Amino acid sequence: MKIEIDDLSRPAIHALLNEHLRNMHELSPPESVHALDLDALRRPEITFWSAWEGEVLLGCAALLALDARHGEVKSMRTPAARRRTGAGRALLMQVIGAARERGYERLSLETGSMEAFEPARRLYESAGFVATGPFGSYVDDPNSIFMTLALAPAR
Repeated sequence: MKIEIDDLSRPAIHALLNEHLRNMHELSPPESVHALDLDALRRPEITFWSAWEGEVLLGCAALLALDARHGEVKSMRTPAARRRTGAGRALLMQVIGAARERGYERLSLETGSMEAFEPARRLYESAGFVATGPFGSYVDDPNSIFMTLALAPAR
């Protein structure tokens, strides 16, 4: 598996992100969908990674800089046919490592509260994330669960 910073130009990435957005809208009411589209993922405060096995896309993840000490995991997605292969965990570890390298004190995320999101929540919990309240511009929402991972303090 090769994980690389991605410029969001390849059709396979477009298809996976479109699948992600469609699925989020199927599972959550519109006001509770916080997934980013291609244009939003191209903002300079976001780093986007993809994982590949040869020409096969295994998944993607992004890191949004909220401020100098706090980042947010965004756009974690593995194609349905590639789930449970380790790609999601590898991408999450990539994001966590990048957050540590940047000196972030914490890394947060928002995920759904519905049963369909349980595998994602288990993955995040296994990496040390714990449930917290809303962060950044998020507000309390029964369709969302907010999680945070404490990182080493900034030097």
